[in-house]
Amino acid sequence: MRSRILFISGHPGDARHLSRMLDSLPLAVDHVETLEQARAKLQQEDYCVILTEAALPDGKWLDALDLARDCSQKLAVVVTDLHADGRFWAEALNLGAYDLLAQPFYEPEVRRILHNACTRASYRAVAAG
Repeated sequence: MRSRILFISGHPGDARHLSRMLDSLPLAVDHVETLEQARAKLQQEDYCVILTEAALPDGKWLDALDLARDCSQKLAVVVTDLHADGRFWAEALNLGAYDLLAQPFYEPEVRRILHNACTRASYRAVAAG
């Protein structure tokens, strides 16, 4: 069974690129462009991870973190940004994100972080159930 990742991004090309990177792993990527679309998708499907760009057309990554907290599922949130640095990484972790991915995407790092986030989320869901 493939774990599902919800990718919130205004860049469809990034979603296609991520899907290709993760194709050999038991991970599937669903792409939406806005937080509003993400909210609707979370009501329809079960996800283990939200991967969100820091800046979104209708909000920012903190809004995606709130969306994850409002879900009945235990979701990890991974933030991605072109300007990811140590300060942003520390802020994201301190506020509840699972991790931060720099862009452009480096495939080994993307695969490791998203696989680990899905594994952790699945483990937490089983432990809670």
